[in-house]
Amino acid sequence: MKRILILGGGFGGVEAAIYLKKNNYDVTLVSDRDFFYIYPTSIWIPTREYDFKDVCLSLHDLQHAHDFKLIIDSVISISAKEHNITLKSGLVLQEYDYLVLAMGASKMQHKGIENTLSICGTPEQSLEIRNKFDALIEKGSAKVCFGFGGNPHDTSAVRGGPGFELLFNFHNLLKKKGIRENYELTFFAPMAEPGKRMGPQALKMMDTFFSRLNINKHFGKKIKSFEKDYVLFEDDSKLESDFTMFIPAGSGHTVVKDSDLPLNAAGFITTDDYSNVIFSDETMPTNIYAIGDIAALEGYEWRAKQGHIAEVMARNVAHNIKEREANGTNFKGYHKHLNILCVMDSGDGAAFVYRDEKRAFMFPMPYLGHTLKKAWGKYCKLSKLGKIPRIPGM
Repeated sequence: MKRILILGGGFGGVEAAIYLKKNNYDVTLVSDRDFFYIYPTSIWIPTREYDFKDVCLSLHDLQHAHDFKLIIDSVISISAKEHNITLKSGLVLQEYDYLVLAMGASKMQHKGIENTLSICGTPEQSLEIRNKFDALIEKGSAKVCFGFGGNPHDTSAVRGGPGFELLFNFHNLLKKKGIRENYELTFFAPMAEPGKRMGPQALKMMDTFFSRLNINKHFGKKIKSFEKDYVLFEDDSKLESDFTMFIPAGSGHTVVKDSDLPLNAAGFITTDDYSNVIFSDETMPTNIYAIGDIAALEGYEWRAKQGHIAEVMARNVAHNIKEREANGTNFKGYHKHLNILCVMDSGDGAAFVYRDEKRAFMFPMPYLGHTLKKAWGKYCKLSKLGKIPRIPGM
């Protein structure tokens, strides 16, 4: 039986483990935490609509449901040439026929980043943001800033949607408490048109949301540093802030940057359409795949790293390994599946966003959208545990 080693317990890694086990391989999943974290629904932890446990799914439960092997440990080094994966515990993994890299990305390190918190950072940061929100509400008034940044070397590494969502949910929370007028809310970003990748209709609708909800905009200035009570921009202008929630753009995983894996300018692993890692040296191994945020995403200028794309890559890898073992050539690629797909929640509703190479649109879903996104979170858990059928393509 072929042995498959998967590094990473996020959307890509978990999906790969599930589908590779369906093909009856000997699968081992390595994760630095013992739970699968559902980032899209973590936006409700800071507003106390969800508890932390509501967005976590035990990897031990997933292991039991799908019968893969599980190692809870951190990867500290990768040597593709030597066929070595070294873990923090000192364990060295060498016995595998295929390696699937799904460890996610690191974050751009802005000066003073420690003065911010990110809803897309470590899971524990959602609890810190919740505590900040509690303190701001107790204070009775505040200036609160929400934003995201870019990576000049890779436009696909930007993740701004959760920033918009958290802002809208905080606005809605303050409104429910009857104190919204006491808070100055600002959204900031270094690009002139944040959210442009979602398409012109979405960009126009977002502008309408900001105006209607009385949210300030601060766009088009590069960030110089984050200070304790303000954001400093390249022209030395300041944006005062009692609390700053900022989502840095992704950059290559620190372990990968120190490895012998091929990388693009931003530090992401270069692959072909089938997620097979591309080495220029023909003596290097051909049994390594990279999926999700750890991989360089090729394609349209508007492309974005999202969980559902990582899952497409994972399912493709499971198929491609099976095809390879059967000496077949019917491999599946991810390029034709590239799209932007999300339900952007506002706390009292949502907006459905979609973009592919042919169309781009966004339409509001008041009331119902919020319920639908919550239902998706439950579907995500139950379907991964095999308790309900998977919806094709999801």
